[in-house]
Amino acid sequence: MTDASSPRSRTRATADSASFSVSLERGLRILSAFGGDRSVLGIADLARAVGLNKSTTYRYVATLAKLEYIRQDPETKKYFLGPRVIDLGFAAIDSMELTKVAGPLLQALADETGFTVSMGLCDGPDVVYVDRRRSGRRSPLAMDLNLHVGSRLPAYCTSMGKVLLAYKDPAALRQILDRTEMARRGPKTITNREQFLAALAKVRQSAVAVNDEELAPGLRSFAAPVRDRSGGVVAAVNVAVHLTMSPTSVEALSGRVEPSLRRAAAEISRRLGYRG
Repeated sequence: MTDASSPRSRTRATADSASFSVSLERGLRILSAFGGDRSVLGIADLARAVGLNKSTTYRYVATLAKLEYIRQDPETKKYFLGPRVIDLGFAAIDSMELTKVAGPLLQALADETGFTVSMGLCDGPDVVYVDRRRSGRRSPLAMDLNLHVGSRLPAYCTSMGKVLLAYKDPAALRQILDRTEMARRGPKTITNREQFLAALAKVRQSAVAVNDEELAPGLRSFAAPVRDRSGGVVAAVNVAVHLTMSPTSVEALSGRVEPSLRRAAAEISRRLGYRG
């Protein structure tokens, strides 16, 4: 006889409730199967993990893939978490140590420079925006591409993306670039892989990435890495400037923006425990 207070009994009681969706529960179990050293799974792996047969598992997986909660590797046919799973976590991101620590410093940087400041994380070939601050003296001519917390941009043609990719392990970087279509987005987009790798090498040397009209015409940005206590690059901070706001050379603009950007990124890193 099963104890009515046991986890199994409580689960069964919940499942018997008219308000309980078995389909939703199964879909969430499939998503929860990914994690740790199980970031890439096949149908058989998922079926074992969630306790369903392969055909049933496949139906749920196909639906989740269509909705972009998971993606399939075209070569191995295995699955990994997709971009929409990241979007689900943005309510939690607001309470993360990183954004709590960085928020006031990002706003101070925006107010000091007069330009829009953002912080992003790397999600495969994309940069995901987790904070965005505008200066109180922001020009109405500024171009911000309608970006907001949760927005995603290709890493290869953004300054934050360059920073985040520059410090990737070579094997991980190769996998990301293999999934990246380096299409021309702006008049100066780097579309050649070897040239892009050379640009990343410069980022590692200078610890600042420059984007000169690579994402969109007239848009420039500068980004610096944020490190955690282990020294790993966990985020990037950028300052974005449109030519309508500052019609000057990249070098002159860099001299104006970079010192403040470096100080802000270094202070965020310090508060996260980095002592490099």
